[in-house]
Formats: sequence, C-alpha cells, structure tokens
Amino acid sequence: MARISIFGIGYVGVVAAACLAQDGHDVIAVDVDQGKIDAINAAKSPIVEKGLGPLVKKVVEAGKLCATSDVEWAINNTEASFVCVGTPSAEDGSVGLIYVTSVCEAIGAALAKKDAFHSVIIRSTIVPGSCEGTCIPTLEAASGKVAGQGFGVGYYPEFLRESTAIEDYYDPGLIVFGSMDRPTESILTELNVSLDCKIHSVDLRTAEMVKYTSNTWRAVKVTFANEIGNIAKSCGLDGQTVMEILCSDLKVNISPYFMRPGFAFGGSCLPKDVRALRHLAKANGVDAQVLNAVLEANSAQITRAETMVEHSQARKVGMIGVSFKPGTDDMRESPLAELAGRLISSGIGVEIYDPFVFEAYSEANSTAGRGNDAVPDLQSRLVGDLDTLIASSDAIIVGNIYKETLPELNEAALTTPIIDLARLDRSKVSGGSYAGICW
Repeated sequence: MARISIFGIGYVGVVAAACLAQDGHDVIAVDVDQGKIDAINAAKSPIVEKGLGPLVKKVVEAGKLCATSDVEWAINNTEASFVCVGTPSAEDGSVGLIYVTSVCEAIGAALAKKDAFHSVIIRSTIVPGSCEGTCIPTLEAASGKVAGQGFGVGYYPEFLRESTAIEDYYDPGLIVFGSMDRPTESILTELNVSLDCKIHSVDLRTAEMVKYTSNTWRAVKVTFANEIGNIAKSCGLDGQTVMEILCSDLKVNISPYFMRPGFAFGGSCLPKDVRALRHLAKANGVDAQVLNAVLEANSAQITRAETMVEHSQARKVGMIGVSFKPGTDDMRESPLAELAGRLISSGIGVEIYDPFVFEAYSEANSTAGRGNDAVPDLQSRLVGDLDTLIASSDAIIVGNIYKETLPELNEAALTTPIIDLARLDRSKVSGGSYAGICW
C-alpha cells in the first residue's frame, strides 16, 4: 500500500482521496481552505457527489484519510503527491497554471528538506508541454533538486464524470499516465493494476494531450449531435432517434478506423453527402457550423500536404496511390487526385504508382480512371514498376498503403525524401528527409 498526499480538496481531489483510502492506501488531503480541511477531518465530504459522503465518513473513521494545510508535514509523511488543483482559463483562453505553479512551489520547498525520494504527480488538466515547461522547472527551482533524480514526476489525468465519479473511478474507460522515472511509473501502475482496463504508460506530453483530446472530442460529439438534431427537427424528424440508431452501429460509426490521423477523406459518399446535408440545413434555415468546418478542414489537409511537397523542393515526385483509398480504382473526389492536380498545376512533375488504377487501364476497362477530374493525362503518368518510380523521383508521396510496396518504400526512405500521408511505419516520425503529415 502507498502513502499519498493529495493537493487540492476539490472535486477530483476529494474523490481520488476517498477512493484511494478505500483501497487501503494512507491518504493526506492538503488544501488552503480551512473549511474543506475541517469537513474532511469531521468525516464529511466538502462537495456533493453521489455516494461520496458515506465513503468519506467510512475512510476517515478508519484512519485512512485526514486533511491538513501543512505542506511539509504532508510531504514528509507520504511517498507521492497528487496535484489536483483547478486550471481555469486565462483571459486569452490559454490554460491557467497559477494554482498549479503555486502548489509546485510549495511542494518543491518541502522537498528541499526531505532526503527520501518523492514522486510529484500532476492530475490537473494541463496542455502538452506544461509539465516540462512549468511544473518541472518550478519544482526544481524550489527544491534545488533535479527531476527524475532527486524527485519523481508524473502526469496522470482523470476521466471522472460528475454524478458517477466513484463508479468511473472503479470502472474506467481509459487509464493513461506519463512518467519520467521508474519509481513514479511503478506507483501509478500499482494504483491501477487491479482495474479491468488497459494501462497506457506513455511520456508526459502524450498523457497531457490525451486528456485534452478526450475532453475536446466529447465537446465535438455534443455539438455534432446538436447540429444533427437541429437539421432533423427542420425536416420534422426526431434527432435523438436518428443519433440513437447511428450509435447502434459499432462496426463503422463507432469505429477506430475513422479516428486515425492522416490525410483527407474522399470518395463517392462522404464529400457529396456532407455537402448535401449542409445544403439541406441552409435551405431549412439552420446554421451548420460543424458541417462547414468539416469541409473546410478537409480541404486544409490537402493544402497541408501540398505545402509539405513544396518544402521538399522536389521538382518531380512519385505518388503511391491516386484512388481515394487502397483496394479500389475509384477516383471520385479522391484527395490524392486533387493533390496531384495541384502539384501538376504548380509545375511539379508527377508520376503515379497505383496498382488498381493501373490494372483498370491495362485491361482497357471502360471505367478506367472513373471519377478522375483532377489529374490531366492520368494514364500516361501511371507507372507499373515501383522501383522505376522511386529511381526517377526527387521525392515520394505515400498516399495509399499497399503491403507489397512496404519493403521497397522503407528502403527508399533511407536515401529519398518521403512525404508520408498514410504512415509506412508507426516507428517513423518527422525528421531529416522523412515528413509525416500528422506525426
């Protein structure tokens, strides 16, 4: 069992303190608000949350949880500290770190007087880079010690929902944490190992980003559902029924396939259907800000890829794939075809390796090149041999992944600039002559 101090007896702090104490850990809650301290020590919850009052009473009376304002005493009597203070928006909309910084200063001052190793684990919601840019420098300055050596550092975001916080604590949908040292990673693993959920142990910034991504994704889903509801209502339909049916499809609509960062969407369905629904909304007098943003952002991703090619200074590129996705010769509204057309218009030479489009032309199919309205002289730009394409190109644009091409492309990446829109290999990230669009 661990001995843990929790700084901030707010919503997250008190729930975490009570649940950790119930699990058998010795917990000290720390705050500057004497009213909250008195409430905890009187075996009462300082906030209203389903089931929390009886739980606080139980663990305080069992001697597993107490509260104090004495930072040094809390640090000296625990081996790890959770920072659970608020991060309200600053006036410019940025994350407000005033409370986090203040707590880190106080903890650092106490660590300066403590010989034993102590882990400081941030649970407050902070943007990527905050631990490295604010928390760690503050702790080091106040303690006179080096992070990762004199004390540990971790970031452990929470995903609790108000009114179901205790249930969420014991039945999480996501567990992720970052750490810069083994002792901190071990503590966080120990606290979560009994829960029925995969543990993601990552770097500090990734853990910070996951928290913001989770919260923003929820906001996007609410806004999207509301927009669909508004459009449905304008058609005399029940938007909640529409969304309930949509969410029943776990194969496509609730699929991780469409949650993979990469290039723009295209094809015969998505672009035209988003446009059509947007037009219907406009005709019915409904603003469709989300649908507008979807189309604008999709176009911007093509522009992003175009800019990457420009930065490579290649005058002739070889494109891997031109259809809207691998496994088909369908080029209807293919973002790769749009990219190829833009590059050609700018004076860049373009040759294309696409086995399915190539096959359609080779067999003289009447539908060869179907949907192409972006790439001039498409047939003459197709190359059937990948090695020939690579040898004649200043840079390679990977648009579609064809498994048989992976060995040659990974070898080519050693000597030829690669602009990767599909991700050849999860181990590759932008650097040197390799550029990934989202990684």
